[in-house]
Amino acid sequence: MKHPINIVKYSGDVVAFDVDKLINSLRRSQASEELIQQIVGQVEDQLYEGITTKKIYQMAFKMLKGKSRVSASKYKLKKALMELGPSGFPFEKLVGKLLAHEGFSTQVGVIVQGNCVQHEVDVIAQKENKHYMIECKYHSDQGRFCNVKIPLYIHSRFLDVEKQWEHQKGHEAKLHKGAVYTNTRFTTDAIQYGKCVGMLLSSWDYPRGNGLKDRIDKSGLHPLTALTTLTKAEKTKLLDEGIVLCKELHETPKILEQVGVPKSRHKKVLEDSRELCGIH
Repeated sequence: MKHPINIVKYSGDVVAFDVDKLINSLRRSQASEELIQQIVGQVEDQLYEGITTKKIYQMAFKMLKGKSRVSASKYKLKKALMELGPSGFPFEKLVGKLLAHEGFSTQVGVIVQGNCVQHEVDVIAQKENKHYMIECKYHSDQGRFCNVKIPLYIHSRFLDVEKQWEHQKGHEAKLHKGAVYTNTRFTTDAIQYGKCVGMLLSSWDYPRGNGLKDRIDKSGLHPLTALTTLTKAEKTKLLDEGIVLCKELHETPKILEQVGVPKSRHKKVLEDSRELCGIH
């Protein structure tokens, strides 16, 4: 392209279109290099000044879905995390499953007694001498970031709980930490504060190379909202039943019938969920 084309991000910021960002996001979907180049060429042909990143994503997703449903599911991971609402509880379950996969024993939605007051904690995770208190911040809007107020507030709650934990037998040698997990991003101040007080922070792309997108890709624990073979209403019914992952569909296929997914689509749904989780 001769002249750079300005595009509008979810945040409202205007930046020059960067073809490498599009290529990298498509590579995450594990589509073939040939298909990626084909999609990039078609997207570039349709660009215009002031086009939104949302529109670019929609164009690329539609082309990908037409050629490879599972690649399209991997490509839509960020959007799939946004679709875990409206309550945010499915996101807490996803975080719990992710940590369980990583060797932690986990409890989701626990009332914990602090030194001063009781606290409702989204996820408690323990492994060896590690003992974490995790708050999950779910947003349905990609433009909403976690600002510094969130880790400030969570850290004060954690200190109250930690005081109580330290009085318990066997906790003397445990490494207690507070954590915030979000499906969007942290502001610079939030990260700075979190690092300063020793909190664990995890977002869509933080820490670099080990954010939620990397951990989900590595573990194969894709949310069922990533599937292109289910309708929005069907996904909602499954989430209401406490099913959050494609892996869980594979493990309990009868649930599809229970929530009213027509039998004619069961095979496709289960094939896609199996491929997405990397189950052979």
